[in-house]
Amino acid sequence: MKIVLPAGSPMHSSDFLFGVATSSFQIEGAADQRLPSIWDTFCDKPGAILDGSNARDACDHLARWEEDVELMVSMGLDAYRFSISWPRVLKEDGSLNQEGIGFYQRLIDSLNQNNIKPFVTLYHWDLPQHLEDQGGWLNRDTAYRFRDYADVVSRTLGDGVYSYATLNEPYCSSYLSYELGIHAPGLKDPAKAKQAAHHLLLAHGLAMPVLKENCPDALSGIVLNLSPCYPETESEIDRLAAKLADQYFNGWYAKPVLEGAYPKLMEMLPKEVRPDIMEGDLEVISHPLDYLGLNYYTRGVYRAGENTSFAQVMPENVALSDMGWEIFPQGLTDLLQTLDEDYDLPPVFITESGVALKDQLVEGTVSDPDRTAYIHQHLGALDLAMRGGVDVRGYFTWSLMDNFEWAEGYSKRFGLAYVDYATQERIVKESGIAYRDLLLSRTKEAA
Repeated sequence: MKIVLPAGSPMHSSDFLFGVATSSFQIEGAADQRLPSIWDTFCDKPGAILDGSNARDACDHLARWEEDVELMVSMGLDAYRFSISWPRVLKEDGSLNQEGIGFYQRLIDSLNQNNIKPFVTLYHWDLPQHLEDQGGWLNRDTAYRFRDYADVVSRTLGDGVYSYATLNEPYCSSYLSYELGIHAPGLKDPAKAKQAAHHLLLAHGLAMPVLKENCPDALSGIVLNLSPCYPETESEIDRLAAKLADQYFNGWYAKPVLEGAYPKLMEMLPKEVRPDIMEGDLEVISHPLDYLGLNYYTRGVYRAGENTSFAQVMPENVALSDMGWEIFPQGLTDLLQTLDEDYDLPPVFITESGVALKDQLVEGTVSDPDRTAYIHQHLGALDLAMRGGVDVRGYFTWSLMDNFEWAEGYSKRFGLAYVDYATQERIVKESGIAYRDLLLSRTKEAA
């Protein structure tokens, strides 16, 4: 199966960027060469990780990065999105770890030499454990420590970075981490989740002017994971439930960043659950963005709950990924159109879009036609939104390679390249070949 762009699609333009994405904790390994993070601690908690694994070795990317850059070059990528490991580049006193930052400097130099634009994410969930010991994201001071970290890193990396993202998915590092307890640090307290979310967004806002001052030519923004919310039925009560879910899961992060306000749902919450917000915080959080990064994987369907305002339901007879998420390309179109209607959007990058499947290596080959179809269908959905006027500048597939999938350990595979964890061999899947063929065909068309 091939991945084909619709005829006349804006994505045919050479200005539209196609890339892949990874994150530091999930692929780098070499845990003994950096400070401990909250995810190292969480991995050691019995029962926290599905397969009982950890990311001390992961994909050994720190040692194999040159091989991985060669893989990207062979795929014809325009851009590579990756994250900086805060515990790798800063010492506990806040000074630079030269060995740690040197790794990223070499990686960025190599990417630029190969005409692959470096998209750097500063925080992809791996908070240094020593900051967690001081309260982590429940401590307002952590937002200021993040600003300092962003300052040191951006001054050091300088003009080599094409784009900075402050945070990846603050929903995950607050709601999943502090309310559901399934991500590090593993707490289950709605009030703490709201406070952590506020401090994460404050950290983003504090870092933005620093990034713009240090790297005025780089694009600076934030990456949010948003899922459109649909009512189970067209009844008034289900439609209201979907609207409330949208405020809780999407608006809680998008509205402060884009409009400097929290959703009206805030007023419905008990006072003890609402975060402490200081004067001027929302003005800081809503610093203008050069772009908004959006990660899209699935949708949510909701009905009115018996004891809550909304309850999520799983539609019957739908295609599911190996994560148990519904595969719903139309949601990407709907999400982008709704955001464009509701907000004065900056340019958008789809910074993650991908699917976990039960991949198997058979005689040196991984046949994954469902992943190829997923990319093809989601690019079609993206095309519809762009033709409707949404300004989207690029699409990044998650992920370059199979990796440590957080609480799922190594049990889920999202990569375009299969990783044999026993040998660390990378084997490009058929979907990776299809993605490569798409990108190389664009290059020929542009020539």
